Amino acid sequence: MVLSKHLNADNLMKDARDHPNRKHVHSSTNHQIMHPYGARYGTELIPKYKLPRKGTTADATYQLIHDELTLDGTPSLNLASFVHTWMPRQADQLMMENISKNLIDQDEYPMTQVIHTRCISILADLWHAPHSSSAVGTATTGSSEAIQLGGLAMKRLWQEKRKAAGKSIHEPGPNIVMGANAQVALEKFARYFDVEARLVPISEESKYRLDAKKAMEYVDENTIGVYVILGSTYTGHYEPVEEMARLLDEYEAKTGISVPIHVDGASGGFIAPFATPNLKWDFRIPRVVSINTSGHKFGLSYVGVGWVVWRSTEYLPKDLIFELHYLGSVEYSFSLNFSRPAHPIIAQYFNFLHLGYEGYRAVALDDLKNARLLSRALEKTGMFTVLSDIHRPADGILNAAKQTFDQEDIESYVPGLPVVAFRFTESFKAENPDVQQVWVQTLLRAKGWIVPNYELAPGLQDVQILRVVVRESVSAVMIDRLVADIIEITEQLAKTDSPVHALNTLEHRKTVEGYHGKLDAGSGSKSSGTYAKQC
Repeated sequence: MVLSKHLNADNLMKDARDHPNRKHVHSSTNHQIMHPYGARYGTELIPKYKLPRKGTTADATYQLIHDELTLDGTPSLNLASFVHTWMPRQADQLMMENISKNLIDQDEYPMTQVIHTRCISILADLWHAPHSSSAVGTATTGSSEAIQLGGLAMKRLWQEKRKAAGKSIHEPGPNIVMGANAQVALEKFARYFDVEARLVPISEESKYRLDAKKAMEYVDENTIGVYVILGSTYTGHYEPVEEMARLLDEYEAKTGISVPIHVDGASGGFIAPFATPNLKWDFRIPRVVSINTSGHKFGLSYVGVGWVVWRSTEYLPKDLIFELHYLGSVEYSFSLNFSRPAHPIIAQYFNFLHLGYEGYRAVALDDLKNARLLSRALEKTGMFTVLSDIHRPADGILNAAKQTFDQEDIESYVPGLPVVAFRFTESFKAENPDVQQVWVQTLLRAKGWIVPNYELAPGLQDVQILRVVVRESVSAVMIDRLVADIIEITEQLAKTDSPVHALNTLEHRKTVEGYHGKLDAGSGSKSSGTYAKQC
């Protein structure tokens, strides 16, 4: 969750009144909500930052909150997010019917727990666990929690090995290796649980992701494991799990030190098994001990469900599992929280039964097809370079004759997520040196599209990219409209006589409420260069 400070209404109003640019838009009632339908519902002014002494009717309250939330972006146009935003009506109904159930209460809701167990078995089988019946796993609130659990298991196993060998677990302490392109959740594990994060710089040669050979320079006897990401959040590239495992096999043969791999399949865990089933990245590789994924990304469920699975119980230390006796039966738990809603797990199971393997494959292939369409269209403009590679021929057929290239065969392309990362071409920047790429983000937002512009990870932090996540809701028709808007905006920016050419005078929109609800600049730690930026 995002951290927020308590808002002092008196100080907030003092700051607002003293600001000369805000004196015309803030009145003495700014700390209260002035309901537009107040006369109709007969309500009084409602304080924003204090609990009202008296409540109001459910209808008035609904209308008030509903209207405020219309200022949010449209989820289907949020191309920055990997999170799924639609499910069938029947799934919505199932979730509402079970919205009050607590997953942790296994004695009260035994069938819900059975469904949870079935989901774990389905994922273990999908990811080729050696004996899916011996695999173990749990639902989480998302991949962020799942990654913490996978990291904790590797840390505890490392500690047990060190203690058994009579070695210290504190000097110099554990470390974990990952690419500098790692999503912030991976770095959170290291910071929260006292593990040194060894970030491997990225490069164009490494395809903006973890370089397996370079990663070996960061591995030693204190490395608890390597996080390998199946789908970089920056550009969608899959990291080379099989190559990383082979190098670690060679390292163990030379040193006797075994370093496991945890695969962060937050997005790729629900793309690779269906789109490219022959790609080896999962439990078919013995060094992969655990895998996490997000059900609410390409698992096609609503936000609030993730999964982590271990290849067998030997990779989940028993002392991390809690035995509970106070809910009516003996229950076991390994999570970072206790109570959690059951309906996201039920929604995930609905998808498994409703879609099946062929349904998930059809969605994945369609997502990738639309992402290739967007990639090619952007490159054909001559104004953009595409950094992601899913529209390019796979290595094995790069030199083959064009007539042998099957554009409909997914195996003909570089595997990856349906993500399109792009930037201005060098020629466009040379011809338009005063045009900033971030303006494209700003003007797309004015048209309703949410497309982020940001810097790449350490090693290429001077490179800015725009990124589109092509989810199931992003159809070919929407791609057509998006491309047209991007071209129109970029061409207008390139015209020196165009009004939008003066965009350097714009600032990000600031509201008094939003400003005062944030922590002060510098409240966070120094940026490491990943998504974890200083506040």
